[in-house]
Amino acid sequence: MGRTLENKKEIVEELKALLDDAEMAVVLDYQGLSIKEISDLRSRLQSSSGVCKVTKNTLMRRAITGNNEWSKLESLLTGTNAFVLVKGDVGSALKAIQTFQKDTKKSKTKGGLFEGELLSQDEIKAIASLPSKEVLMAQIAGAINAVTTKIAVGIKEVPSGLARSLQQHAESDES
Repeated sequence: MGRTLENKKEIVEELKALLDDAEMAVVLDYQGLSIKEISDLRSRLQSSSGVCKVTKNTLMRRAITGNNEWSKLESLLTGTNAFVLVKGDVGSALKAIQTFQKDTKKSKTKGGLFEGELLSQDEIKAIASLPSKEVLMAQIAGAINAVTTKIAVGIKEVPSGLARSLQQHAESDES
């Protein structure tokens, strides 16, 4: 028994809602993956606010029709696809996908779409290799802290240096 027209419309509406919230879409060839492996990928993506949807290309085509932000996905809609839609930490989601692919050795990334631009496999790998948001924030905080420490030491050194100079001057006057 196939899907009803009403059921297909619900799926398209759900895809549209997910796309509206997403910042990035990654298209994976899921051929050869079991239901258990797809479930594993979905659980890995949860921590980074990623959602993996396995749906027919025709339904995804209907979801992106008329949406200029996602229309470039059309070129990736061939074969058996799983769509990873990310609305949070993009780097973390891509790392989860790469780890999954390394563990299963079955799935392949076809490409992705980020900020209206199609991404190749190499560009997706480059984004995944970037440090996470938390690491970048820690690095910035460390750099700011280092600057403020240097300023504080410099400010403290002015009166100390002045006091030493006065002390030396006073000692030289006594001699």
